[in-house]
Amino acid sequence: MGALGFRRLLILLLELLASAAAVEARFVVEKNSLMVTSPTSLRGRRDSAIGNFGIPQYGGSMAGAVVYPKDNANACDDFDGRHPFRAKSGAMLTFLLVDRGDCLFAKKVWNAQNAGASAVLVVDDKDEPLITMDLPREDDEAAKYIQNITIPSALIDKKFGDQLKKAVKDGEMVNVNLDWREAVPHPDDRVEYELWTNSNDECGPKCDMLMNFLKEFKGAAQLLEKGGFSQFTPHYITWYCPQAFVISKQCKSQCINHGRYCAPDPEQDFSTGYEGKDVVVENLRQLCVFKVANENKRPWVWWDYVTDFHIRCPMKEKKYNKKCAETVIKSLGLDVKKVDKCMGDPNADSDHPLLKMEQDAQIGKGSRGDVTILPTLVVNNRQYRGKLERKAVLKAICAGFEETTEPNVCLSDDIETNECLNENGGCWQDKSANVTACRDTFRGRVCECPTFNGVQFKGDGYSNCEPAGPGKCLINHGGCWHETRNGKTFSACQESGDGKCQCPAGFQGDGVKKCEAVAGEEANESSCKAVALCVDVEVVERDARLEIAVVNIAVEVTDAKVVKPQMQRGRGDDGSASRQSSWEGAMPRSTQSRPSWS
Repeated sequence: MGALGFRRLLILLLELLASAAAVEARFVVEKNSLMVTSPTSLRGRRDSAIGNFGIPQYGGSMAGAVVYPKDNANACDDFDGRHPFRAKSGAMLTFLLVDRGDCLFAKKVWNAQNAGASAVLVVDDKDEPLITMDLPREDDEAAKYIQNITIPSALIDKKFGDQLKKAVKDGEMVNVNLDWREAVPHPDDRVEYELWTNSNDECGPKCDMLMNFLKEFKGAAQLLEKGGFSQFTPHYITWYCPQAFVISKQCKSQCINHGRYCAPDPEQDFSTGYEGKDVVVENLRQLCVFKVANENKRPWVWWDYVTDFHIRCPMKEKKYNKKCAETVIKSLGLDVKKVDKCMGDPNADSDHPLLKMEQDAQIGKGSRGDVTILPTLVVNNRQYRGKLERKAVLKAICAGFEETTEPNVCLSDDIETNECLNENGGCWQDKSANVTACRDTFRGRVCECPTFNGVQFKGDGYSNCEPAGPGKCLINHGGCWHETRNGKTFSACQESGDGKCQCPAGFQGDGVKKCEAVAGEEANESSCKAVALCVDVEVVERDARLEIAVVNIAVEVTDAKVVKPQMQRGRGDDGSASRQSSWEGAMPRSTQSRPSWS
């Protein structure tokens, strides 16, 4: 057979393998909610199809103003100017509305991102059900920018898109909210997710992306698994060889178990390098590593194996083989014999139980569509859409937990939105006591009255938070009036009773903003008998290097007396002898940072 005939046969065989896998395939379009808030004529909720690149804000939402460009409406070219669509300080984010057609979806989003847009809405050019904007199969030019797309995108139907375009052209203010909070269901307190992957490391940019993700995500995945917060399952796609080609050289080089389980040739060249069946065998080994590790109650070891195998046994160094794999398995404390027994005989003319289960699992069930492309991530039975990157995937998994039940890994700094850094996120704060109700999460900031130094604050979290319960008077006098006279500080804060601010003996007023001395009565130390909190500040030692203030506190009890706390000898910052109170933290310190949330 000549070179041309051989190549045609190769192409035919690959097409047959692909078509066999795609017969009756059911592809589910994953959607997020789009709410139009302005103008009134368009107000309402619509569906949009999540793009399969960029970073959808799983678990969160975004509000923005829609802009339709006068020129370059399909966004296939670079936009003129320096970030023409970047939102100005204090303005809403820009959602760029663009037309479908003339170039790749990803190209449109990349150009919009470079122009400063925060999200992209692509208007379909035909009346049809929503589709998923996917990545190109193989495109060297696209590969250069796809991995750098960080903004979300969605496809909207033609009729709705035309309505948005008309409203913008008519000069109306068009505002919308993109909402991903229900894009991932959260049925219970454990997230179940699966990754359809491949051991082949020589398939170009997609393989590089997958391997980088496995290495970067390993730590977070193992924390979730060890804590019992998630159940992870790896999967591997295989195809079967059409019966007419089972005995061909091509099928024999790509398949095991007599054509039942196949993978494409890594280099797409039958005459050199590794063969498709080598990939199937290693995929099976990785499945068996997971099975054995799971039986040993250590399912997270799978992540160690696949990352170590990629590093130690790469195809380019001709180490992609059984010997290197077993070295890695032994180093992780797994039983090589159990893994070998699980793998069985690849030349057997029979089904392999694990690989048969994998082929069955490729068929979609419920809300999940068929798995036909690699890699595919499924979270709580919903296919993930977007960039396969640690931060983005962790957000999607964390969105699978009910709000307030997320594990600590979901509240780590690198996936927080950091909205509290800007104007305190619009939440309540007490700058003098250094207390804030703003808390950053991966879903966005939450305004929630905190617990600070053991004192619980209560209120709406936005405009009001008041200390409540024991110890509240230690935090800025519980928000009550206080005043220092002749070295003595008087406070209207009450630890007992109804807890309301009440002017101390010798004073009258509302207890919150004002307490004035009563004529003819002297406010002195004896008035502490009727005062919830009376603070006497006394300078006990002073020299050129050190000044110590002792805080004396009397709590309202029958015939209470002012009792000075015991003094302890200590050292100043410069090593000099000093005395200090044995009651640390009696008053708030300006140097204390963020509140605890326990």
